[in-house]
Amino acid sequence: METLGSESLEPLKSQRNSPGPITVFSDQEQIDPTADASPVDSDHIVGGSLAPRRPALRFPDASLASSLRREIALWSSDRMQEVREIIQQATNIDVTVLISGETGTGKDLVARAIHHLSSRRLAPYVAVNCAAVPKDLLESELFGHERGAFTGAHQLKLGKFESANHGTILLDEIGDLHPELQAKLLHILQDGTFSRVGGRSAMKVDVRVLAATNRDLALAVATGRFRDDLYYRLNAIEIVVPPLRERREEIPLLAAYFMERYSKLYQRDRRELNPEMLNRLNRHQYPGNVRELENIIKRFIVLGSTHVDTTASSLQSAAHQNNRVLDPGQPAAVFLKDVARKAARRAEREEILKMLERTRWNRARAATLLNISYRSLLYKMKDAGLDRIRPIAGLSV
Repeated sequence: METLGSESLEPLKSQRNSPGPITVFSDQEQIDPTADASPVDSDHIVGGSLAPRRPALRFPDASLASSLRREIALWSSDRMQEVREIIQQATNIDVTVLISGETGTGKDLVARAIHHLSSRRLAPYVAVNCAAVPKDLLESELFGHERGAFTGAHQLKLGKFESANHGTILLDEIGDLHPELQAKLLHILQDGTFSRVGGRSAMKVDVRVLAATNRDLALAVATGRFRDDLYYRLNAIEIVVPPLRERREEIPLLAAYFMERYSKLYQRDRRELNPEMLNRLNRHQYPGNVRELENIIKRFIVLGSTHVDTTASSLQSAAHQNNRVLDPGQPAAVFLKDVARKAARRAEREEILKMLERTRWNRARAATLLNISYRSLLYKMKDAGLDRIRPIAGLSV
């Protein structure tokens, strides 16, 4: 396989948005194009077939071969092959990575693959769910606290960033991070320094930051719920994990993998999916994505074939399909999130245009009055198509 040369790194360098020092490691022996990582036997798939053999990601740690490598080998769709290629390129370049996608698509799997394929693989991998911890506790969880910093702080506590020193930290559900913590996170991304809660001295760590979200962060920025400077800092490289309904060719592979895995775990005889069951699985819309399919297979193994029911979330499934007609007599489903996103973008475009006209197209002044950076204004103008508008001759641009 052709190794990454300097010319291969240019696309990543051009996207890095000044995330800090870029370190390129010479560990190039992680990708094995001849490895056969196929995790399931095609004899166990009814009505489906294994995808053609593809270059596999070879993990240096043999203990991971039975987990990460096997799961990644199921990525047979074109969309997930694109994800695999981005992982390969981003592995040993120390930039932040934003992993986005619906709940249950496997964002955590992508994050673990990036870490365990990187030169940081021998150092800790720490995951933090920003939505699961209250704001008052999350600051201490992330950055630690000194003894006596607050009531109940009876001893010094190391935060997740200290625990992940020289390794990788995944900030899951980053879109739910409180604005005060967003500012502190931005500081640590800029220079690697932070202070414990109640601490007076600055700490410095060497941590690669990965962030995951199921929210539209661009919309959160537009509506003022997420800092634009933090968004651009996190979004040096973005990996979008598609929903399962957009990669249906993987459903038979995933079903067979989960059948094997949970039959062993629950110490049950392996059951087979007959063509009718597999057809129902293929037709389902999966609002819960891979995690939902996993739970369906668990129920099948535990309760038996007569209890397999993929219609329980059919109403939820409809909400995940843009403009899908439920039946000829029913109106199309509507995404309230999409409505809000479009409305926010229209409103933002109108305000930017008004400010540009008010300042006679002086973009620097407009950015100041809009309370955003000049760079952010240029990005938003391009996104809204305002960069193509030619102001009246004589006006400042």
